[in-house]
Amino acid sequence: MRDDVFSRLLRDQGPLLGLIVAIFGIFVLQQVNGREWYFPLMAKPAMIVESWQHLRSGAFGIDDLKTFGTLITCAFLHGDPEHIVYNMLFLWIFAALAAELLGARWMFGIFLFTAFTGSIFHVVLNAGEMNPMLGASGAVMGFEGAYLGLATRWQLPEPHIWPMSRPVPPGQLALIGVAGVAIDYFSLMTHAPGNIAYGAHIGGFVGGLVLTALAAPKPRAARHH
Repeated sequence: MRDDVFSRLLRDQGPLLGLIVAIFGIFVLQQVNGREWYFPLMAKPAMIVESWQHLRSGAFGIDDLKTFGTLITCAFLHGDPEHIVYNMLFLWIFAALAAELLGARWMFGIFLFTAFTGSIFHVVLNAGEMNPMLGASGAVMGFEGAYLGLATRWQLPEPHIWPMSRPVPPGQLALIGVAGVAIDYFSLMTHAPGNIAYGAHIGGFVGGLVLTALAAPKPRAARHH
């Protein structure tokens, strides 16, 4: 029976598990190779703004393209074990829902799109800073926003998220995302101290919400409201 559960899990969520394993593998490389190895892959708002100015002026080059690439690559990096474990736990919960409802391609698409929108929002709010940003938090919040976007359009089935023992009502999961982004917004407005990129969280959440509310196909086993 247990073998059947794990076989079904690998069949249904293999792409997501592969993504999570890859992110953990990158974290191991960070620890082995040191900060000099991954520092160029982190998003630095001031450098991204400078590259944007180069694009507008016609002086765009390969170095600027690499700088724009950090808007995505930063989502695959993490600062410490607590950071990556927390992010991967919530990525598993909400990205598994996206894969279950929309398929693996949409799951990967949401990850990349909301990592990008989260990074962009962070850059807009911190345009003059050189402090680098890293972490998948924007994409994690993107999946929460994406689930809320689906829930506004469709009556979703109750999700069974392994290893939870019982289904979780869709409304409760949607409220988790709403509560999370509300906390981020309050923290941003009150200039809460710390190294948390609240703007990236909000940008990712909004990106996921807009994407699925406007463009996502009808989820599997969903019904019209």
